[in-house]
Amino acid sequence: MKNEFNLHHLDVKAFAKGQMHIEGEIPVVQLARLHEDCVGDVTGHVSWAAQGALAPGQDGKDAVWLHLEASAQVPLTCQRCLNPVLTDLDIAQDFRFVADEATALAEDDESQEDLLVLSPDFDLLALIEDELLMALPLVPMHEACLSEHAPTSEDDAAAGLGEKPNPFAVLATLKTRKQ
Repeated sequence: MKNEFNLHHLDVKAFAKGQMHIEGEIPVVQLARLHEDCVGDVTGHVSWAAQGALAPGQDGKDAVWLHLEASAQVPLTCQRCLNPVLTDLDIAQDFRFVADEATALAEDDESQEDLLVLSPDFDLLALIEDELLMALPLVPMHEACLSEHAPTSEDDAAAGLGEKPNPFAVLATLKTRKQ
């Protein structure tokens, strides 16, 4: 389906009532906060899909739901070698909408899904960006780094596989000299 919705001002309740589905792609550079975490030439896209639904809630009334999926491949800085590493980001998340912030806070601890406040002016693209930011790894790294900055097998041997001098050996020699 072609994007007939304003993704920055989506009426989530109407979207869910109609059990609508939308999907699309957006360049990573258009998601400013995600783009800030990237390095180098960022040419990728975020592929996303959203599905609205109504389902009976605990109170017997229909609850507004949104299922969101998104994926992207972004260049981040490897924390081992400091070179770019392409990192896959994949999210699949369900959101239930509630009437107000107080309800969201009250139900948050018992709820397995994420709760959001219902709004006729919901920013879907901001939600996609938020979820991708939370999917970023804390420490991006290559599986194996080939760089002068990365630890080598010689470094590994010195760090624990070979003999390490005891830092207290000098103290033992001082003790024997006193006697």
